[in-house]
Amino acid sequence: MARVLFVNGGSEGHVNPTVGVVQELVSRGEEVAYVAIEAYRERLEQAGATVRTFDGQKFIQAFISGGRNYLLQRVNGLLHTADIVIPSVLEQIKGEQFDYIIHDSMFGCGRLLAEMLQLPAISSCTSFAQTKASFEETLEQLSREMPLELRKASEAEFQRLTASVQEKYGVQIHSPYEVFCNPAPLSIVYTSREFQPFAEAFDHTYKFVGPSIAPRYSQDRFNLAQIKEKRPIYISLGTIVNHSIDFYQLCFQAFGNTEHTVVMSIGNKVQLADLGDIPENFLVKSYVPQLDVLQHAKLFITHGGMNSASEGLYYGVPLVVLPQGADQPVIAGQVAKLGAGLALDMQNLTASELREAAEQVLEQPSFRKAAATVSESFQRAGGYRQAVDEILQWRGR
Repeated sequence: MARVLFVNGGSEGHVNPTVGVVQELVSRGEEVAYVAIEAYRERLEQAGATVRTFDGQKFIQAFISGGRNYLLQRVNGLLHTADIVIPSVLEQIKGEQFDYIIHDSMFGCGRLLAEMLQLPAISSCTSFAQTKASFEETLEQLSREMPLELRKASEAEFQRLTASVQEKYGVQIHSPYEVFCNPAPLSIVYTSREFQPFAEAFDHTYKFVGPSIAPRYSQDRFNLAQIKEKRPIYISLGTIVNHSIDFYQLCFQAFGNTEHTVVMSIGNKVQLADLGDIPENFLVKSYVPQLDVLQHAKLFITHGGMNSASEGLYYGVPLVVLPQGADQPVIAGQVAKLGAGLALDMQNLTASELREAAEQVLEQPSFRKAAATVSESFQRAGGYRQAVDEILQWRGR
C-alpha cells in the first residue's frame, strides 16, 4: 500500500473527474489524502479519501485578484493562490510521509508542492492537454491584445510573484506554462486521443484515458420514469455561469409547446419563480442527475465545459454548444470540427436560431453518428480504471 497526496482546487469540473480515480485507487489498496475545499468533503470521503481542506473563499479571492480578462492575469491569479494553498497543505500534512502526489493541472500549486515535498508527481488534466509550445503561442497571441501598459504591469507582476514564491518556498518558476499547466512526468488526461486537438504533439507521458464517468453521490431525488420513454432535450449551463434567466426564457420560446420534452437544469442561483410561466412540456429543476438524464436524451444544449461535453458525448448524445469562456470555445470548436454538434454564439442568440440549430442536429443523422464515434473512443480509452492502471504501472506496481 502506498500513500497518495491528491491536491486540487475548488470547482466541479476539476474535482468530479477525480472521484472515480480516488475510489479505484482505494479499492486497489492505496491510501489517499485529498486536499480540496470543504464543499467536496462528502463526495471525496464517500470515495474513500481522507480529506484536508483550505479556505475556499480566500482561494477564490486570491485567484481573481490577478485579473480575469487576459490569460497572463489568470496566471498571476494562480500565483496569488500559493500563499493560501501551500502553507495550509504543509501544516496539515506535517510529519506525514507520502509515496507520490497527484495534482490538478491548473489549481492547487501542484508542481510547486511536488518539488517542495520531493515527491514523484502525476498531473490530473481535466481539460485538453497543452504543450509548452502551444501554451506559449496562445499566451503571446492573447498578450498582444492587452493594452501595452497593462501588459507591462502584468509581466512585472509575474516577475514579482515568482520571486516571492522562490523566496518563501525555495522553488523556482521558469515560465507561465509551469504555473498554468503544472507539468509532471506523467499526465492523466480525461479525454481520448481522438477528441484531443493536435494529439500527435503529445508523447507517451500523456495518458488519454477518456472521461472519468463514476457514480455521483447525491441526496436529491429525480423521477427518471417521467422521461425514460420521451427522449428529452436536455439543457444545462453547468455549475458556474448558470444564472441566465434570459437564456432560460429564450429556451421556453424556442421549445415551449412543441412535441419535444425538455429537461432543464437551472442550478441554485435562479429560483423557479423568477422564470415566469413554464411551458407544460418543460421539466425545470435546480438539480438533475446529469449522467442519468443523458442516457435518455436525444440532444444536449450545453455551455461546453469539458465535463458536460464529455459526459454528453460519452453517451453518444449530439450537442448544441453555447461556450461562455475559459476552454469552452476550444471544446465547442472540436465538437463542431468532428461533426458531433453545432456551436452557437450566445450573445444576441434568438429563439428561432436556437430552435433551428436543435432541429438541424436532430434531423441530420450525421450528428448522432459522429457523436457515437466519439463515444466509442471515450469508452475504449478506459476511464478511471485505465487511469489507475497507468498510475500504478508508472509507480512500478
